[in-house]
Amino acid sequence: MAKVISLVNQKGGVGKTTSSINLAAALGNEGKKTLLIDLDSQGNSSNGLGLNSNDFEYDIYDVITGNCEIKKAIIKTKFKNLSIIPSTINLAGIEVEFIKKMLEDNNFKQNEQLKMRINEIRDYYDYIIIDCQPSLGISTMNALVASDSVIIPVQCEYYALEGITQLLNTIILVQSNMNPNLRIEGVLLTMLDGRTNIGLEVIEEVRKYFKNKVFNTIIPRLVKLAEAPSHGEPINAYEPTCRATLAYENLAKEVISRDGE
Repeated sequence: MAKVISLVNQKGGVGKTTSSINLAAALGNEGKKTLLIDLDSQGNSSNGLGLNSNDFEYDIYDVITGNCEIKKAIIKTKFKNLSIIPSTINLAGIEVEFIKKMLEDNNFKQNEQLKMRINEIRDYYDYIIIDCQPSLGISTMNALVASDSVIIPVQCEYYALEGITQLLNTIILVQSNMNPNLRIEGVLLTMLDGRTNIGLEVIEEVRKYFKNKVFNTIIPRLVKLAEAPSHGEPINAYEPTCRATLAYENLAKEVISRDGE
């Protein structure tokens, strides 16, 4: 049965989508059958793997709203062991759709729709990675309820921990009321510029705050890593020998090793 991991941070620009794509691809390279779910209406994970809206009939909005079976929305990519459920701007209307459904059905559980769909295909994968949008709205709540654990990307820049308390409170709320087994998989330090002192100060601050929950792997800020999505490829396909490829390989190995803990 697949382990479901959401990458969550309501703060934008922290490397969440980049890490979702490249962790999923790295897990695939490690021989793990992996599904990436794009749960952001901007569709950046979908674009980052070379898809556009003309390439598919169904997206994650259709899945959550029950317009199609989840299997029909899964697309096998050309990358090893990696499939994706894409997203489009349609997802931006999910809150309105759910309000309408709640008015029609008093028993409608708006935060459990994604979990119900994922449970139908969990046996087919080793890992399901969910790229959440930068908010704590309904779609992110669905991801948290559906997940076994969360990875919190934190950029190595000033104000790195801004908003983290709100996120942690939301995770505690979900644990208390909807998903008692949810845990923090780890905190991922991203976008490190080794030429600046602020990055090293942030690393020290984050490790002091989260202690052993911080991954040993740190993702560097590299031009190649920023270029890869525009070519529709994860970094291990776009530039197999660069430092970012090695970093995500190490991250995937850390994630796999934590399964036994």
